[in-house]
Amino acid sequence: MKREERYKFVIDYFSEHRPDAETELHYSNSYELLVAVILSAQCTDKRVNMVTPKLFEAFPNAEILATAIPEDIFPYIRSISYPNNKAKHLAGMGKLLMEKFGGQIPSTIEELQELPGVGRKTANVIVSVIFSKPSMAVDTHVFRVAARIGLTLNAKTPLATEKQLVKYLPKEIIPLAHHWLILHGRYVCIARNPKCELCGISEICKFFISKQGK
Repeated sequence: MKREERYKFVIDYFSEHRPDAETELHYSNSYELLVAVILSAQCTDKRVNMVTPKLFEAFPNAEILATAIPEDIFPYIRSISYPNNKAKHLAGMGKLLMEKFGGQIPSTIEELQELPGVGRKTANVIVSVIFSKPSMAVDTHVFRVAARIGLTLNAKTPLATEKQLVKYLPKEIIPLAHHWLILHGRYVCIARNPKCELCGISEICKFFISKQGK
């Protein structure tokens, strides 16, 4: 099967079965999503959603967050991974967001990456979800699933994966495809013991085919 055919199969399948895929992080505006995505690094969305309501109540916008020091933020996020570093990131992010961007969330990957705690993956999530740009955020799920299915070939880094996916996916569905791959990796194509028997795309999946000895 040619790679273009594999992409078409995947797109057709998820368009039918997950037409409304979206982030599982809870947020009501771009500021809240940015904070939530920063917190979600190496942490589950479920855990992040448990701490953000009280965090957003205490720091409802960038202006108020900019007045905080890490010690103010830490108690609200102590139960997530790397709370000390993330408290420092959020405090610095709030200050720079006010000082350089007037409290507005930047709309480019380059500007977003200037903010503390924001790497390329986080920046891609923001421009994709908030600004509907054709950006592909590559986390561990996307990296794993894309390689297993055969959407990427010999992609050794998240950036290499991102470039291949963006090359072959139609621009208009890239933001949606990001969520397709994440959710598939989170619930079906899990890291250990993937649930191939529940997978609707196993017939074209390179990993499954090789596992069957076909």
